[in-house]
Amino acid sequence: MNPTKEKKATNVRSAGADEHIKLMPKVAFSLEEAISMARDDELVEITPKSIRIRKVILDKDERRRMRRKQKSMQ
Repeated sequence: MNPTKEKKATNVRSAGADEHIKLMPKVAFSLEEAISMARDDELVEITPKSIRIRKVILDKDERRRMRRKQKSMQ
């Protein structure tokens, strides 16, 4: 560390940058709604406390590989 050199401020955030993030509210589905809204690459997961829609393949990179593989087979 050299006390005569000035510290570079390259990793500085602006004060209002985080204020523009808007999150969507949680949607409560009934079982019928969840089944009707699920796409081909999604599953409806039912637990005693909740009903969720989730992807069949959870890994984002693996989903991309599968999509490419399906396109090349067509």
